[in-house]
Order: sequence, then structure tokens, then C-alpha cells
Amino acid sequence: MDPVGETPTEPVDYAAISATYGALLGTLVLAARQRGDEPVRPAEFVPLGVAAFALTKVVSREKIETWVRRPFVEEEEGGRPKGRRLRFAVGELLTCTRCMGAWSALGLTALRVTRPRESRVVTTALATSAVNDFLFAAFAWLCAGSDTTERAAEPPQSPAAATSSGLRPARSG
Repeated sequence: MDPVGETPTEPVDYAAISATYGALLGTLVLAARQRGDEPVRPAEFVPLGVAAFALTKVVSREKIETWVRRPFVEEEEGGRPKGRRLRFAVGELLTCTRCMGAWSALGLTALRVTRPRESRVVTTALATSAVNDFLFAAFAWLCAGSDTTERAAEPPQSPAAATSSGLRPARSG
């Protein structure tokens, strides 16, 4: 993210986003206090964190959520924020996975505090999606490693075999 002086924003634009986050967080704390019970159990931190990761990735990076980012981000130009002032600052927020992670965590925690039963369904779906992403990434990594190992284990072709297969032998010197 560029320094504030190098963006078409003013500090007040970032302050508005921070104030909104703070107000929502404060409201969430009051809602949790009114409920009286433990709003989020320690065992829920990992599933909520994994769900926040998945939600953040979908909103910040995936093509399916382009419609959310489009008013604020130039999708064709590498995901740069567009516009000026608050619009640009929101574009920065939407393309910053750490920033979006905080907002995703706030939203999922708010859902957990206000609608615990529904929250478990949403958290389970998002966390399962994240596990799926990790498994696919691990599978792709293993396959790439396997391809490299197979190529390294193949005996080198003789110049005659390389020529008959359409390959030219490497020149020396």
C-alpha cells in the first residue's frame, strides 16, 4: 500500500473507515455483554479464523466477487484501487487481504454473537472451503514435485534417439 501522501486520499478517508470498524466492534461488544454468556468459545477460534481466511480470499481475490470490488478496484490493471478519497480507500481495503481479514473476522464474530446457530453453518461452509483450497494447493505441489522427480529419473536420451524423436541434440562448445 502506498503512503497516504502518494494516494488520492486524505487522512479523514481512512479515519472514516477506522471509525466505522470501531463503531461496529463497539456495538458487537455491547451485544456480547447483553447476551451474558461466553460469546465465542476458545475452541471456535480456529474454525472462525479459517472461515475468515476463506471469506477474505473470496472477497479480495476471486473472480466470483468481482461485482463487489468493481466500483472500487480496476480489475484489468492488476487490482489497483480507483477513484479518489473514500472510494480509493475502500478499494485499498478490498485489495488488502490483511485488512479484509480483520473485517471478515468482525463480520463472522458478529454473526456468531448474534446468531450462533446460523454462524456455525456459515463458519463450517467457509472453513471447509478453506481446507479444500489447502488440499488442492498441496495436491498441486505434490504433482509438480512428482513431475520434476520423474523427469530427473528418466535416463538421458542418446543423440540418435533425440534426433528420431524430433529433438536435436545439444551442441557442445
